Amino acid sequence: MSSASACLTCGACCASYRVSFYWGEATGAPGGYVPSELTQAIHPHLLCMQGTNQKQPRCVALEGEVGVQVGCTIYANRPSPCREFVAGDEGDNPFCDKARAQHGLPPLIPVKIVA
Repeated sequence: MSSASACLTCGACCASYRVSFYWGEATGAPGGYVPSELTQAIHPHLLCMQGTNQKQPRCVALEGEVGVQVGCTIYANRPSPCREFVAGDEGDNPFCDKARAQHGLPPLIPVKIVA
């Protein structure tokens, strides 16, 4: 399973961690692309996605059921932490494995490419 298809059925990372990023990524700043209306201020220079700064996080942009079928409603405009997060089948990512375990999902097995 490729990470793209794994992420389309997983979504555990979006429902496990606070998604924090520099305020300049939001549309309220020149050149920003993350919809400001979906963010929450943590301090003057740091925002997070709504829903992720709570005891049981779930990003406001995540739709669907974790582990079954999910999607990001702002995928093309998602913040940098989401763009940089590597699914466990692309390599070693203990944060992916931890998020999946929190939702009762097994870890992803890294794909070995043979040349």
